[in-house]
Amino acid sequence: MTARQRLKGRRVAVLAADGFEKVELSIPVKALKLEGAKVDVISLRHGRIRGVNLHEPASRVHVDSTVREADPNDYDALFIPGGFINPDLLRQSADAREFVRAFDMAKKPIASLCHGPWVLASSGLLEDRTMTSWPGIRDDVVNAGATWVDEEVVRDRNLLTSRGPQDMVPFVRELINFFEARESTRSELATPAVMTSSPQRNQPPAMMLKAMRWMPRPSLRTAFAMIGMAALGVLALGRRLA
Repeated sequence: MTARQRLKGRRVAVLAADGFEKVELSIPVKALKLEGAKVDVISLRHGRIRGVNLHEPASRVHVDSTVREADPNDYDALFIPGGFINPDLLRQSADAREFVRAFDMAKKPIASLCHGPWVLASSGLLEDRTMTSWPGIRDDVVNAGATWVDEEVVRDRNLLTSRGPQDMVPFVRELINFFEARESTRSELATPAVMTSSPQRNQPPAMMLKAMRWMPRPSLRTAFAMIGMAALGVLALGRRLA
């Protein structure tokens, strides 16, 4: 426990679904709790949702409430972790998009990193924003109306974004500052407007290529599960075509 818990009394909603990147949820949530914040995991279903390390299954986390049940008015801030699967599922949920929009309309702080800004894009929040994300979704956020900059952490009004796990230390530091600040202070700390986006990357991150190369093979259980899902998909397709 820190000497002075800077977020004591604050309630933070963590919007996540199956397939969240484990490190992107666990480390920020741990930091928020150490600073005294009450953190709830909000998801698309009850139970425990599965995290991943890249494409490998990781441990689960308990869901406190679904997006249909949760009231944005009960929370002071919103955090959306990344991962490949998690934001892809969330952005397809009308309830999740409405949940995110409620925080923006109330000018409450919203933080996200890596692929998490996909949810912000689908929620229609990126017009005339300056932000960052995982470089691979740069074009998605630009096409959604944002100016994308290749920086560790970017603050723009009530929005805080970061590129990914490689920037976790500066992101968590700014996350605590951002969620502690009042609305007037956040506007003062906003990143100055940038007229043009940073260019597209010419090569994907070398660390990702190396990581995927040395990841272990899927377990037999995972392989059989994927085969079963594929078989069910074929059967469902056959019924629709019949």
